Amino acid sequence: MMKMKALPHSIAALLVMLLLGSFPLEAAHAAPPTVLKQGMNNADVPDLQYRLKTLGYFGDSLSSYFDESTLDSLLRFQRDYGLAADGIAGKNTWTTLKKVSVNKTELDLLAKIIHAEARGESYTGQVAVGAVVMNRLAAEGFPDSVKGVIEQPRAFTAVDDGQYALAPNETAYRAAQAAVRGEDPTGGALYYFNPETATSEWIWSRKQTIKIGNHIFAV
Repeated sequence: MMKMKALPHSIAALLVMLLLGSFPLEAAHAAPPTVLKQGMNNADVPDLQYRLKTLGYFGDSLSSYFDESTLDSLLRFQRDYGLAADGIAGKNTWTTLKKVSVNKTELDLLAKIIHAEARGESYTGQVAVGAVVMNRLAAEGFPDSVKGVIEQPRAFTAVDDGQYALAPNETAYRAAQAAVRGEDPTGGALYYFNPETATSEWIWSRKQTIKIGNHIFAV
């Protein structure tokens, strides 16, 4: 269960490279992703494609080539999110993408925290937990990465007590994907708690949005 109030976060750099098929999903360096445009062959292209895929824009197989399908997907994303629809993955596009999408590693982490925190809840209740993570990612005052949100000190009981290490099931992954694509049964909640066990006066002071299963969600 999410704890009552998050403490100020620390900033940490994580250098990760994973493979999906034979293509890297994350850059193997701390530098910002490359500015990408049609016709380029680049290691950051499959990361762009994967993020667009998680949002439902890109439907083809991942590759390192920025093709016509990637361009079309990117243009639709840019229009939908109020960005300059230039078909170029520049700084503003990457910043927005990282606020609303995930890469493969982050999807795994999101499924893990959903499974750890809400595996006894309904599917809707599991989507709701994922939505809280995504809402925090997009909000001011919280860490600016999925890993940072989830592993922020004292933010989630399941991280502290070791349940976060459990392998997520297929339902948790479906719930994670739904949350990434914008499903939010909580109405924009940033917190949740179990009213049967909550002892903090602070959490009861938050504006409640909905109760789903054993959790009350709040902003």
